Parts: sequence; structure tokens; C-alpha cells
Amino acid sequence: MKRFVLSLALFIPLLVQAQAHHELGLTAGVSSYIGDLQDKVFPNYGTKPMGGIVYKYFFNPRFGARFSLMYGSITAADSLSEVAVKRERNLSFASNITEVAGGLELNLMRLEKDEWKFTPYIFGGIAIFHYNPYTRGMNNEKVYLRELGTEGQNIPGYPDRKEYKLTNVSFPIGGGLKVFIGKAFFVTTEIGFRYTNTDYLDDVSKSYVNLDTLKAYRGAQSVALSYRTDELKTWDGNYPNYKYQRGDSKANDWYWYGGLTVTVYLKAFGNLFSYEQAKCPAFIYK
Repeated sequence: MKRFVLSLALFIPLLVQAQAHHELGLTAGVSSYIGDLQDKVFPNYGTKPMGGIVYKYFFNPRFGARFSLMYGSITAADSLSEVAVKRERNLSFASNITEVAGGLELNLMRLEKDEWKFTPYIFGGIAIFHYNPYTRGMNNEKVYLRELGTEGQNIPGYPDRKEYKLTNVSFPIGGGLKVFIGKAFFVTTEIGFRYTNTDYLDDVSKSYVNLDTLKAYRGAQSVALSYRTDELKTWDGNYPNYKYQRGDSKANDWYWYGGLTVTVYLKAFGNLFSYEQAKCPAFIYK
């Protein structure tokens, strides 16, 4: 234990000396999701605007920590699916997502002002995010879905159906390309995928429950929005039996952000004069 503490004590000064810079900036782009209503990584519909604030602290030109606050939206609709079974299910949802994330970032090439000006990079980390799926009701009103318990959440007789949490954990992974512009700015293109610990971003996960029981405990609106095939002209008049598949509970949902980020290289911005002075020949006056 003493050797470990001593090694750490010796390592900290080296790390401090290797501190290269801070970055602070803004990001903007698009967001989307992968789940029960939309299983394509890059769908041809449904991307929404996103934006946020990014802060990075690099220990050296290749390795650093990153923190961010992001806000975006996700949406999907069975009616736009290429799969006939999903179109018949006829569900839809949307949700705003607010995310606070932290992680590590690795530049694949050494990035410095006077040497290498661009590099691809990768990152990974952990995030806390908040969401709240909603849909449009029979009169096009906005209806939040969790409180309806559309899959029998918290109804006696369905012990495996617990009300899902609206604040959860996700695990961001991704990468991008970073370019040094002048002496004080980075411009970055990035895409980051978030694997979540929930299968309810879209309020769809398991199977249908008995619709009479659902109506008794949750009301007619819950029944109407848990099963929407009856809104189609092709409906055969039969409601699904209990445990008839509604979603795929074997895989959790994902969401992703992709966009452009501009950050200020704070060491250069704050000490631009001293940096330029350091490049000039040194003279010693006696």
C-alpha cells in the first residue's frame, strides 16, 4: 500500500506538468434513437435538432477528460415503418432528452498548435439523462405515456411490470474528427451513441396485458393508446390476447447525437501573448 501511495505521489507532479489545455464550447446537430419503433441506426426520418455545452480538460496532447450538458429530442412512428407488422401496431412517441455526461477522450494522433493540426479521436463515458415519452391522443392532444401504464405497470397480477424511471443512466461511446483552427479554436465533427439501461424510451418493451384489466385500473385512455391497430381501416376487430408481443424486451433502447462542435483553446486564448513571446529568440540582459 505504501508503494502504491508513493508511486501515485510521484505520478501526480508529472501529470500536472503535462497539462496541456482546457476547451470550452458549444455543440449543435441532430439526435435520433434506436428501439422498438425504429431499429435503423441512421433512419431516413425522425432526426431532431440537438445542442449543448462541452468542456474538456486535456492532460497532454492525446488524452483528456470531457464533460457535457446536452439537450435533444427523439421520435418514431410505426406508420412510417417499412415492416408491415409494425405498421399494423400503429404506435408512435416522442420525447425530449436532457443529458449530463462525463468521460475520457483519446486523440489518435498528437495534436499541437505548431505540429499536427488535426486528428481523429474516440471517447467513452457515463451519463445521466432525463426523458418522458409522449404521444398524440385521439384529439391530437399531447399525452404523456408513463402515467398511463400502457403495459400494465403497477397493476396487481403483473408483478414483472414496474413503473419505469424517467431519469436513467446511459453509456456514451463514439468518435469524431478534430481540427485546430488558428491558435485558439477547435472545430470538431462527432457522433456519439448512448446505450441506455432502459427499454422504455418509446414506452414499448414487453407484451400486451388484458385490456379489460388495463381499463379497470388505468382507464379507457390507457387502453386506447396501448393498442392502436383499431384506428386502422384494416383492423379485423380482434384485440390482442394477454402476452401477445408488443415490443422486444431482449434489447434496451439507444439514442445518439451527431453534430459540429466549436471550442476555445483556453490556454492559447488566455496566454496568447506569452505563447507568441515564447517562440521568439531569448535574449539575456546583464
